Amino acid sequence: RKAVSAIGRCAVKLERAAERCIGVLLELIQTKVNYVVQESVIVIKDIFRRYPNRYESIIATLCDNLDTLDEPLAKASMIWIIGEYAERIDNADELLDTFLETFEEEDPAVQLQLLTATVKCFLKDPEDTQDMVQRVLDMATEESDNPDLRDRGFIYWRLLSTDPEAAKMVVLGDKPVIEDDTFKLDPALLNVLIGQIATLSSVYHKPPEAFVVRRGAEEDKEEDDDDDEDEGYDVGDSAGGAAGAAAGAVDLLDMGGMDLNKSGAGAVGTGKYEPKAPMTRVCGPEKSGGLEIMAGFRQLNKKIRMEMTVDNISSTSEVASLAIQLNKNSFGLSPASQQLVCNPPVGPGQKGETFVELTTTPNMLAPIPAGQPASPQVQVALKNMQSGTVFYFAANFNIEAIFSPEGTMERSVFIESWKSIDDRNELYSTVSDLPADMVNIEEVTKKFKANNIFFIARRPVPNAEGQEVVYFSMRTLTGMEFLAELTFKQGVNACKVCLKTENSAYGLLAKTAVESILRS
Repeated sequence: RKAVSAIGRCAVKLERAAERCIGVLLELIQTKVNYVVQESVIVIKDIFRRYPNRYESIIATLCDNLDTLDEPLAKASMIWIIGEYAERIDNADELLDTFLETFEEEDPAVQLQLLTATVKCFLKDPEDTQDMVQRVLDMATEESDNPDLRDRGFIYWRLLSTDPEAAKMVVLGDKPVIEDDTFKLDPALLNVLIGQIATLSSVYHKPPEAFVVRRGAEEDKEEDDDDDEDEGYDVGDSAGGAAGAAAGAVDLLDMGGMDLNKSGAGAVGTGKYEPKAPMTRVCGPEKSGGLEIMAGFRQLNKKIRMEMTVDNISSTSEVASLAIQLNKNSFGLSPASQQLVCNPPVGPGQKGETFVELTTTPNMLAPIPAGQPASPQVQVALKNMQSGTVFYFAANFNIEAIFSPEGTMERSVFIESWKSIDDRNELYSTVSDLPADMVNIEEVTKKFKANNIFFIARRPVPNAEGQEVVYFSMRTLTGMEFLAELTFKQGVNACKVCLKTENSAYGLLAKTAVESILRS
């Protein structure tokens, strides 16, 4: 699959190589190997988008392999091709009809493409496809509980019934040519990789330290296994945990001595590390009828809160209550109450505080485009109930506010989870200029626990004097899990962070949360 995908990227990135890549992809399709055919269809769709009206002669070959497609992304790609080039395919309506037989069971991405492709066919050949488009619109708007599919169906229905010419402009309009962004790396990481051009770093697009720690632990496992069993590593509670471990119970997982039989980090109090909402200015008086709004998020007593500071700069009326609504967002957040109360009311020239509790609701979850990171933005609408002014703003949500108090893991579960997550879902960074107490692992553990980030184990780095690695787990209230590895070096006020997760769209937000908590 990676090889086929790489051929597609070459075609998109290098115009002079596109024709040769197409030839190779056609040869691969002729092998009739299921997963090769499906990946080829996916990349050919991207090539069509990069070079419109150039390689359509191969569509017949693609149509001959419809029966082999069973993966959602491959089906969606083929359906897009059929809809986009329906006027060049004699039996386009019949091909789409084969997919429509299982419309209700298909993946949402396939359903959306089927809806759009059917409308395209109708606009290009209305006489032969009127019954089909009617059937698809009925299924999308009346039988589906997917809001995205329903909304798109209603839009198409309204366009087709009121202004077919406008529908053609919207649905059949020219599309922007896609570009290859595979190698658009973070500039800082790119500079590191250029300096390591002859090493594995430039192959895996990871900094050197990602390999040094792993290699040392593995060598230690192979060469000093007997010594490890006799001596063990200190992975218990910093306050004194349980001592000793049964021989043979250690599974290093490239992690040194994570002993499954030793006790956890024990009870650590939150104390001075009680989380505070990071407040930012989200709305000025020029947009909100004279009010300046600061907003931030945190979790308190297992409740997610959006806290606000209301500064009445130039409003002539006092602010006693605000109505609130949230747009769909990456976290499914919605207000538990539609009203915020300012007690006491905020008069002209005064400042007050208020908050609203938030809940997570699947219906409020905004879809995340494939391959894109989740957006931290939460779009908010407020109405001043005294003046009637309605205003809007967006606030960035810090994901640690939805970390669950039940996010701790058994070490055996942590190890298996770490093993099972693909290395491509690893994120790395170095956090510099840490506060003095944040290079003390015991203090880091306390602060992390206050933010529902739970200690798993700690160990010295083999053959690296003064370096120590600590492992933590996080789980959101919505069930997403994140695993973190932090590397500290004695006398250095910096920390290397490695984060792994199956929920790759949210990995960057979780890594940013870890970094922010370390710096704060």
